[in-house]
Amino acid sequence: MPLASQHASGDALAHRRADYARMLAEGGDFSGAAELMGQALEISPDWAAGWYRLAEYAEKAADRKAAAAALGRVLALAPNDPFGATLRLAVLGAADVPAAPPSHYVQQLFDDYAQRFDKSLVDRLGYSVPQKLAALVDEGIATRHFAHVTDLGCGTGLFGERVRDRATFLEGFDLSARMLAKAREKAVYDRLARADLSLPPDESGVFDTDLPARRADLASAADVLIYLGDLSPVFAIAEKLVAAGGHFAFSVEDAGAEETYVLRPSMRYAHGEGYVRTCAEKAGFTVLQSRQTVIRMDAGTPVSGRLYLARCGEPGPSASAD
Repeated sequence: MPLASQHASGDALAHRRADYARMLAEGGDFSGAAELMGQALEISPDWAAGWYRLAEYAEKAADRKAAAAALGRVLALAPNDPFGATLRLAVLGAADVPAAPPSHYVQQLFDDYAQRFDKSLVDRLGYSVPQKLAALVDEGIATRHFAHVTDLGCGTGLFGERVRDRATFLEGFDLSARMLAKAREKAVYDRLARADLSLPPDESGVFDTDLPARRADLASAADVLIYLGDLSPVFAIAEKLVAAGGHFAFSVEDAGAEETYVLRPSMRYAHGEGYVRTCAEKAGFTVLQSRQTVIRMDAGTPVSGRLYLARCGEPGPSASAD
């Protein structure tokens, strides 16, 4: 019996058949690819990544039942779900939409993506959230200087670069160690640390520091909430983090009139505006600005998002939407 791991089959013949399956898939023969991938898994049945690949081929071959069964095997072999099988099952309609993706999945996704993140997003996908969110901050907040800025889900530092000259102290948090390493190379932040925004505030990592609660006069979450369904945890973090009179600037993928949130086939979440405003208000924030915009391209199609600027404490002079 070959020795398989979650990511590798441990068998040369299984890998060879998987390679042939990939070539068939690249040529558009997904049924043939699924059949060959099934043969590879007969040789190496404990190969979790192989079962996930079989699920992808089966789904594209319109065999949703086989795809769901393969994803079930993925979860049996890798219960911490670094492949996001629970999300894929929800997209297939074979499971309920989870309130948040598995943390292991998000961490691995961005660890793998860190080296090419800036170039891929900005050059290939027309990613524009950091500069658009920074422009919203410039327009919506009269002060030109912030004593303390906290960048939640900072990634490689694309938003931090745009706010650095306005901040005395700039800290960033991210779940991915490799994304933090790329941000550290830019020498933009005064402090960087790991955090999981899907957890309650005291477990998230945002407050594992000598720095106090209510320390930020500006907090940001640029293109972060698309990896969360239920926004209650991140707003609880913002409520504890942002000082009275401070601001929270963030973006979501726009779900239009949806009452809460939906999981897209891209395995990202989109949120309805009413739901976002309700979460903000429950956490003591007043939405000052809500602006619809294109946040990136996906397979040549514009993805609609919404930028928000909210203030902690008393309502501001406006709560506009456009």
